[in-house]
Amino acid sequence: MVVGDGRFRIGTGAGFSADRLDPAVDLVRDGNLDAIVFECIGERTLAFAHRDRMAATSEGYNPLLERRLRAILPHCMAKGTTLITNMGVADPHAAANRAAEIARELGLSGCKIAAISGDDVAALMTPETELDQPNLTVGGVGKDMVGANAYLGAEAILPALEADADVIITGRVADPSLFLAPLCHAFGWRPDDWSMLGAGTLVGHLLECAAQVTGGYFADPGQKDITNLAYVGFPIAEVDADGRAIITKLDHAGGEVSERTIKEQLLYEVHDPSAYVTPDVIADFSRVSLSREGENRIRVGGAGGAPRPRSLKVTVAFYGGFLAEAAISYAGPGAGRRARLALEILEERMIHLHGVDVPLRLDMIGVHSLHATAGDGADPMPIDEARDVRLRAALRSDDRDLAELLLWEVEAMLCCGPAGGGGYRGHITPSVLTHSAFIERDRTQPSLRVIET
Repeated sequence: MVVGDGRFRIGTGAGFSADRLDPAVDLVRDGNLDAIVFECIGERTLAFAHRDRMAATSEGYNPLLERRLRAILPHCMAKGTTLITNMGVADPHAAANRAAEIARELGLSGCKIAAISGDDVAALMTPETELDQPNLTVGGVGKDMVGANAYLGAEAILPALEADADVIITGRVADPSLFLAPLCHAFGWRPDDWSMLGAGTLVGHLLECAAQVTGGYFADPGQKDITNLAYVGFPIAEVDADGRAIITKLDHAGGEVSERTIKEQLLYEVHDPSAYVTPDVIADFSRVSLSREGENRIRVGGAGGAPRPRSLKVTVAFYGGFLAEAAISYAGPGAGRRARLALEILEERMIHLHGVDVPLRLDMIGVHSLHATAGDGADPMPIDEARDVRLRAALRSDDRDLAELLLWEVEAMLCCGPAGGGGYRGHITPSVLTHSAFIERDRTQPSLRVIET
């Protein structure tokens, strides 16, 4: 329940699966929070979790779950802060079971841990299910499906909040919905109050990527300087019942909360600011206003909303075969020319000698790599000026022998290639491919399970 000044204080503990821990500890210890959200799922993160669980190399939940809970949970219980997270990834129930074990080991009796499931819709996918490319279906991908998860919304979390859960662990819930749910619960926003849901979704969108709104993934020395980025803090939102909010951070934390950081995050991954589609609402950010209320304090408001979509997005993951990557370095005078010769040799042997017919990616890092397929083919740096180049080769194939062949050929450059090659590294990993689909929302059935220590 909201007390004191009537504002609900919610913070971000993680913005992606491997985010830092110390800013989250600072927040829950010093931030006087009502709730903290750890947003830890991306499309590939979820696909990898399915892959690794099937291979019995992981439990299917976030590998940092234990470290995070051991550091955070005692503070949450002492402060009365609800912890909400999608660290359950491909198996929220296994994650909740482990969370309960950790709570007992820490002596935290009376801790209520909720597992939210129902996002796994693999059983509803058929070979005829349409995917996100023209004329492509699940069966048409031609690879084994490893998982399919719908993006659930805030309504899936509300029963856990109504049950006074201290820790809520979900699978695939849409990023802003993790933040919207406790706001709806705290202020009693109706599930069809589109303006309020749009306002809450704005708060969730600004907070979901953690440090991206406090200066992380923003800093550009000489263009956008940020103070003390090594100790960048995670954000806090002080939310009013009318949906307006102040975005801020702890005073002692590094980073910055300003109009410029807010604007960048506001437009991040938003294709149409007037129609940002989520499971809860089609949010309208086109009339959002920002105003400075003090040092590192920006008031946001003006978001609206329209009725939510009838369907839910589904991420469908497929086994992608083996991904082989190998690299070797060249340095000093003529490094660029030597790296290019190595590239030509490797291309000749893989394609013409061995007859490799799968896509082969060859990049000269330090001359052209990130932009190699995005421009006119010209080298951003003249080849004769390059003095530190790493040749990287990669391919994806269902044939492990072919993956091994790539590593063998790159390593052979140590003696058979141009002068001065060194620092060879190579590895092969099982890979995944992801596509999107849509499913009628009434075909999903979110469920709640509560464990009390």
